[in-house]
Order: sequence, then structure tokens, then C-alpha cells
Amino acid sequence: MSSAAGSKHQQQVTMMPSSRGGGWTQRQNKQFECALAVYDQETPDRWHNISRYMGGSKSADEVRRHFEQLVEDVAHIESGRVPFPRYAAAGLDDGR
Repeated sequence: MSSAAGSKHQQQVTMMPSSRGGGWTQRQNKQFECALAVYDQETPDRWHNISRYMGGSKSADEVRRHFEQLVEDVAHIESGRVPFPRYAAAGLDDGR
């Protein structure tokens, strides 16, 4: 597999769903997180600034919707509507 094909495959694997059915890559999510730290809720044209911070890869509306979905997800988690994942304790499962 060529490196270009490998990079394309890697990006497809790391796409995250958004509320609109589109996807956000891990890189876009990281850019989004960093931009939220730079542009707080008091910033004029916050969503446009975040979109620009991300290189224009997402529109201001897509950024706003992504934030609203994040707020909704956090509210579900904090209200206990999302169960904690069950992980095997490290070192306790020796295959017996």
C-alpha cells in the first residue's frame, strides 16, 4: 500500500461522527478543542473564529452544531444516562 493510500485509510478510520452525519477527524477534533480554549463564549463571532482557526475545514454552522452536540453528550454523561464502560482489570485476566 502506498503512503498516500495509507494516509487516506488512516484518516477514514479516525473519523468521528457528528450530529449531522458527517465526520470529524481526530485532528479536526483537536483543533476544535484548542480553538474553544482560545475563543470563549464572550468572543464576538466565536463560531466564525473557530472555523477560521481550523483552516476553514468546517463551516461556522458545523462548528456550532458540533459544540451543541458536545454539550448534549456531556449532559447525558453527567446525568448518568451513559453507562461506564467495563474494562478488564490490568493484570487480572491471565487467560485461565
